[in-house]
Amino acid sequence: MKINLSNILTLSRILVIPVIVALIYLKSPFYGWLAFILFCLAGVTDYFDGYFARIRNEVSNLGTFLDPIADKLLVASVILILTSKEVIADWETIPALIILLREIVVSGLREYLAGIKVSVPVSKIAKLKTSLQLIALGILILSESGISVVPIVLFGKIALWLAAILTLYTGYDYLKSGFKHL
Repeated sequence: MKINLSNILTLSRILVIPVIVALIYLKSPFYGWLAFILFCLAGVTDYFDGYFARIRNEVSNLGTFLDPIADKLLVASVILILTSKEVIADWETIPALIILLREIVVSGLREYLAGIKVSVPVSKIAKLKTSLQLIALGILILSESGISVVPIVLFGKIALWLAAILTLYTGYDYLKSGFKHL
């Protein structure tokens, strides 16, 4: 197992997830802000782990394996805790479900394709989708910080719907590419 800066960033994203979830669960403006900051830092590592791996020529099998898992764990855990706290409720459970179900389907498809030695590269739109998911969830986490001047929950829910639309598009794109090999 090769440990380098890129892999440390990816692992840190995974390790901070329980802290973020606990801070959101505590429902205090201070903890809401802290959860938001940690979530943003975790989101930023998603960019930098790949960036450092490429510029430092440290691309590894461990990093290639862990990076998408870290993204999915971060997004899924925050969706679940925000749903349990009813920040994501009613109609907003639809985009949340779209995001979760797409991740499961694409993960299964990628696993199958890897078994037959077919690689499906991550598209630029899929990277945009992940960014929009992180932005939407970050805004919704921020709603736990006690901000009441701006309709922050509304902004977060709109962003969640936009992320779900991109999620559907990229899911369709992956399925279309993957079905050629089934």
